[in-house]
Formats: sequence, structure tokens, C-alpha cells
Amino acid sequence: MPTSKSEVLQGTLDLLVLKTLDSMGPMHGFGIALRIQQVSEDLLQLNQGTLYPGLLRLEQRGWIASKWGVSENNRRAKYYSLTRAGRRQLGEEAESWARMSSMINRLLETT
Repeated sequence: MPTSKSEVLQGTLDLLVLKTLDSMGPMHGFGIALRIQQVSEDLLQLNQGTLYPGLLRLEQRGWIASKWGVSENNRRAKYYSLTRAGRRQLGEEAESWARMSSMINRLLETT
């Protein structure tokens, strides 16, 4: 069965959101989704049912914080920012991803 453009490997959403907030600073959810879509060259398209539960989970873990603000088009929006704990977690997640992708590459290269 073919996979959808919007599917994200389990566990990678946290890394993508944390890295986006680290790179871009505080953003609202829609902005985070657009940035990930842009950087992935449209290969990842996060829907609300994927993104917002992930943001809530990250906030409950203390990795991101949120506060209400006004978006570029004068709408009320919740802005998310990386916490100190989130910055540490980003380092751990990135290291874990590097190890996992390296292992998968080794497996794919075997004959």
C-alpha cells in the first residue's frame, strides 16, 4: 500500500517541531506546519490531527511552552517556544536520529 505524503515516522514529529522552534524562534502551530512543509519541499504535510496533539504532548513534557498572541493576520493564536529542557531534548533526539539513520543506512548497504 503506498504511503501518504503526510505520514511521519513515529518519534520524528518531536524532533521536527523542536528543531523548527530552535531555528525559527516562537511560532504558532500553523506556522510550524508550513515551515516543516517548506523545508521538506512539500514531502511532509502535517495536518491538525497530527500536529496539535504533538504540540500538546511536547508542552506536557516541558519541552515547549505556549502563550497566546496575535498572528500576522490579526487573529488570536497560540505561540510555541522551546524551553531549556526542550533544547536539551533536541540534542538527545538529534543524536538518536543520527544513530538510527546510520544503522538503517548500514543495513541498506549490505548485500
